[in-house]
Amino acid sequence: MALTRNEIIEKLKEVIQLALGDKANIEEYTENSNLITDLGLNSVGILYIVIAIEEFFSIEFDDVGFGDFQTVKDVIDYIYNKVNA
Repeated sequence: MALTRNEIIEKLKEVIQLALGDKANIEEYTENSNLITDLGLNSVGILYIVIAIEEFFSIEFDDVGFGDFQTVKDVIDYIYNKVNA
């Protein structure tokens, strides 16, 4: 299931919106947004996003931990490499 970078970004916005609910203004976030400080994710939020990403994109975080990612761009790059491998 090959996806373009833009398709990944749009799907990831949905995942983040679901995880953060009403407090998320997804349009304010950029690829450089920090997952913890800018998005306000805690460990439960990160876990929820990991599970949702795995389901949305049919991938598994098998070779890294989500803690290895600092920014939204890190996550996008990882998903891009997994779905287009």
